[in-house]
Amino acid sequence: MAHDNFRPVYHPAGHDNALRAAVQELRTGRWVSMRDLLAGTEGWALWTQRTQVLAAVAAGSDTVQAWLAEEPGSAAATVMHTRVSVERAIRAHREGHARTQELWQQAWEACGTAARRSPADPVPWVCLLALSQLDGRQRLEEHRLAPPGPMLFPGPWALLAEADKRDPYNREAYHRMLQFVYARRSDGSLSEAVNFVQWAASSAPEGSALHAMPLFVRVERYRRENGHEKALDLHWVTEDATRDALRALTLWFDHTPPAEASLLDLSHLAHALWGALKFDEAARVFEALGPYYVTLPWAYRTRSQNDATQAEEVFVRARSRCLSAVRDARGGPSG
Repeated sequence: MAHDNFRPVYHPAGHDNALRAAVQELRTGRWVSMRDLLAGTEGWALWTQRTQVLAAVAAGSDTVQAWLAEEPGSAAATVMHTRVSVERAIRAHREGHARTQELWQQAWEACGTAARRSPADPVPWVCLLALSQLDGRQRLEEHRLAPPGPMLFPGPWALLAEADKRDPYNREAYHRMLQFVYARRSDGSLSEAVNFVQWAASSAPEGSALHAMPLFVRVERYRRENGHEKALDLHWVTEDATRDALRALTLWFDHTPPAEASLLDLSHLAHALWGALKFDEAARVFEALGPYYVTLPWAYRTRSQNDATQAEEVFVRARSRCLSAVRDARGGPSG
């Protein structure tokens, strides 16, 4: 397909074809495909990813509740009920809904039930970490524990440790912790976020998605500084920015099959490499994305960060620029 005619596809399941089919069924109110998918899911990383996507789709319906009512002994249904409860509490908090406190309490209780029913599962602990961002003032003691290292902040470190114990370097657990950093102060200290992601990445093994986390904090700084409004945008070509992008490429991307990678991680890496003018390297990541696309971080390059069409246009331009560089280097057309 020629670049000029390329139109990206947005789908939360991305390369996961089995998940895409279950999502389609879930949107029509049917839960059997979700149950069967989760029954065949191997590995905590994939389990965490699939349950998160399914919960985001199911949060607006009673489908998971119907499953749990039909199969009250199902551990997977219990975990999905917890996921949906947490998703609803977070959405209510984001929207300033009057029922936020009530939904938070229900979600917290659901986490406890799921943790007792599935003691080896990291997801209940990931869910508790997700709820911690609702306690920005750190009123709960479990959200202001002493950190495990210097330059870090008081926070829900025991919850992260429990998730880590069950699935070391669980991607979502660490991203939930990053969200807590942003929520714990009115200004969401970026220096604390930088320290956290550097600490997390420093001990992560090759192939861990934690090596891409510094790219998320760099995008957040760009967003807060309204970088897209500056006539001379040097944010992405600095030595530090380029180093972060290349480290993510070599320590994470080069060791991870594209089908197993988060679309958000791939998107942030492609964006960072493109911004650093590393077009050949970025082209590899765009190729790994295939037809799929997510709005972030591309939306932060637009005047209206809520305009999905503008974000898509930025993505398509960046992709075309990088793939064209590879095509020109090879001396021929590229599909």
